[in-house]
Amino acid sequence: MKNEAELKNLVAEDADPIADIVTAGDIGANKKDRGELRGMLREAGILFAITLIAGILLGFVYELTKEPIRIQKEKEIQEACQAVFPGAESFSPMDGYILAESVRQMLEENKVRIGTVFEAYAGDGTLEGYVVESTSSGGYGGDITIYAGITLDYVLNGISILEINETPGLGMNAQDVLVPQFAGKAVESFTYTKTGSQSESEIDAISGATKTTRAVTNAVNGALCVVREDLLGGDRNE
Repeated sequence: MKNEAELKNLVAEDADPIADIVTAGDIGANKKDRGELRGMLREAGILFAITLIAGILLGFVYELTKEPIRIQKEKEIQEACQAVFPGAESFSPMDGYILAESVRQMLEENKVRIGTVFEAYAGDGTLEGYVVESTSSGGYGGDITIYAGITLDYVLNGISILEINETPGLGMNAQDVLVPQFAGKAVESFTYTKTGSQSESEIDAISGATKTTRAVTNAVNGALCVVREDLLGGDRNE
């Protein structure tokens, strides 16, 4: 019995108290790490849930507003077309319309490009002409985009400016000064003058805004060219 007791004492004496402290510290650190990991996972889960809910709500709002936005946009386009072609009842975009290469190159020389082209129909479904979206990149402040309503007899019913960013008090007067001068004229193309218009094809330039005047005139001539040379002329009607 004595030997057994001595042996137990020797084992107890050999025990390392520092190792016991380290082991306890490791356990505490592991518990802290696990706690931090659980916290990170919880925060990640909350963030994921918020993102998921926000995505669902955005998708719902998009689906809810998509059709009204489409209808409103279509209404605005129809009104813009009606402004330059008041005699027509409806307007239909020429989906798939591709401008003839020769005409496109001709327009590029004057920094003009063509956007959407609409067919203008009377109430009985008869084609009466076209509304052409034409953009000139030669404005003082950048692009100037117009709609031009042109009949089958090449009469320019009128134009409206869709996009313009010219100098206030000068080029921005294009809507009031230039637009009225184009309405109701049947000419092949327009020029502008600073000395007073002497013919149907001449437009009085805006004082101090020659660059704006040129850009608007080029955009109008581009629309006339498309109707005359491509839609109602050239290979399309042979």
